[in-house]
Amino acid sequence: MANTTSGTTVFDKNFAIDEIIEEAYERIGMQGVSGNQLRMARRSLNILFQEWGNRGLHYWQVANNNITLVADQAVYTMFRSTGDGTSDATAIYGVDDILEASFRNSNIDTPLTKINRSQYQALSNKTSTGTPTQYFVQRFIDRVTITLYLTPGSSEAGKFINFYYVKRIQDVGDYTNATDVPYRFVPCMASGLAFYLA
Repeated sequence: MANTTSGTTVFDKNFAIDEIIEEAYERIGMQGVSGNQLRMARRSLNILFQEWGNRGLHYWQVANNNITLVADQAVYTMFRSTGDGTSDATAIYGVDDILEASFRNSNIDTPLTKINRSQYQALSNKTSTGTPTQYFVQRFIDRVTITLYLTPGSSEAGKFINFYYVKRIQDVGDYTNATDVPYRFVPCMASGLAFYLA
């Protein structure tokens, strides 16, 4: 008799938060956990996701979008959530970092150079207007900003900065939710949570 397989590849899609927590507790030898232990595990799972973000381990979250340039505006903001403010980029919230950017004019891209704060500070005239050639990123608690140099002028208004960015991993939320994690990270997630709970 030939071996048969399930024919499915969706285990991680249906692996709910409560089952992840149960798996982590079983790995440390605990069964039948209480409500307080469930809340603690959910909090620990959110902290684990933040740790992955700090380590740069969430590149499955890379996305692409545009910012419409405004004359004489050098700083553009993307907020953590709609409750924190209105992002300058269309419907973008939860940006963790900006990886690369280009000035886009009629679908022709000119790459921008990412610089750090010290390099930006060394620029002599930050109010000079023209086609942006450089940018630097600041990461705050509730927002990420991209500062352009040169500052877009009237001829750049209405054109775009096209950029690739890393999104934050979504919060755990309800116990019936799935996680915002690809299948290849499921073992790491269960082991990491068990480590936190131990």
